[in-house]
Amino acid sequence: MLEIIINTKKDEKEIELLEDKELIEYYTENKKEERNEGNIYLGIVKDILSGMQSAFVDIGTRKKGFIHLKDILPKIDLKKDSINKIEEYDIKEVIKPEQMLLVQVKKDSNDRKGAKVSTHINLPSKYIVFTPNTDIITVSQKIEDKEEANRLIELVRDNISKNNGAIIRTAAVGKTVEIIKDIKKQEEKWKKIKEKFEQLRNLDKKEPTLIYQNESLIEKLLIDLLNKQIERVIVNDKEDYKLIKKCIEENEELKNLKLEVKDIEEFENAYDLKTKKEKIQNRKIWLKSGGFITIDKTEALTAIDVNTGKYTGDKSLEETVVRVNKEATVEIAKQLRLRDIGGIVIIDYIDMKDEKDREEVKELLKEKLKNDRTKTQVEGFTKLDLMELTRKHICSHKE
Repeated sequence: MLEIIINTKKDEKEIELLEDKELIEYYTENKKEERNEGNIYLGIVKDILSGMQSAFVDIGTRKKGFIHLKDILPKIDLKKDSINKIEEYDIKEVIKPEQMLLVQVKKDSNDRKGAKVSTHINLPSKYIVFTPNTDIITVSQKIEDKEEANRLIELVRDNISKNNGAIIRTAAVGKTVEIIKDIKKQEEKWKKIKEKFEQLRNLDKKEPTLIYQNESLIEKLLIDLLNKQIERVIVNDKEDYKLIKKCIEENEELKNLKLEVKDIEEFENAYDLKTKKEKIQNRKIWLKSGGFITIDKTEALTAIDVNTGKYTGDKSLEETVVRVNKEATVEIAKQLRLRDIGGIVIIDYIDMKDEKDREEVKELLKEKLKNDRTKTQVEGFTKLDLMELTRKHICSHKE
């Protein structure tokens, strides 16, 4: 049973996703902070940093956006082309100061950096992520049925316009007519974005402008979970109620969703959510066996350490180690999603001598991460015996 609680306060909005009364995702939005990720702008190139093959782009926000050469050049499929080709270009030959670019915010700004922007546009919808100006069509890594994956690729290829691509989402499995409608809808949206960009380019006064505003975090959550049968959403704000009501009316999949206005505090007390939310801030998480993990975030990556703690086991040392590592793996997958940890993640497991045990832990991690609705990539154990993986943020303000 999936439930969503949206607690709107004076300066903050809390969004909680529960599965069988357990908190599995938690996000906060500060009303004073800008959330621009996914927005599309007419941006104006400012300072070009030749040594970094990058540039600053004015998109009209408090801080200028930052763009790298690879996000300006036409998108390439790295499976076919070498990334070294990028080094053959000089950014000063590709863009010029005061040049206008159509860019999308890929990562919001924070206290240290401006937003990361790109000319590679993504327009997510129910069944696909529409990617204009590229002919790459791929399926979500979570679609494991090869026959169905090939069917979906052919279906999209036959119905999408030339020089447009797509990433096919898991919700597309088993769908046909719905996908075709989705493609046409996204192509129409892209057409309007391009037309507005061209209109603005032809004006005498050139200034950065918001062209397309991305869906809110609430809308994104509802669309992402269309095929997961959300049973009810509880809100305490009239505007949130109207927004969700509109989503229900526009999506047949949400027709059975119960939308209720309630006292959130009373509801959270019944589910003991305050205690669960407080634990998200803890560095140390105890495991049932007596072992524990610690989570430390740095600017470059997140380091997770696994320890046996109070658990000594009742069999061999190796069996004790493997048991703690496996228990820790389940908890790590849960915490990555709950805390919305993104970027590079390094896990320092307790050393395992047997390669078979290491492989089992790796496969368990992959299996548990399938529950995550964002993209994750398990790279495996490094030469230093550290597990390396990457995860994409859902809400960039978690940075």
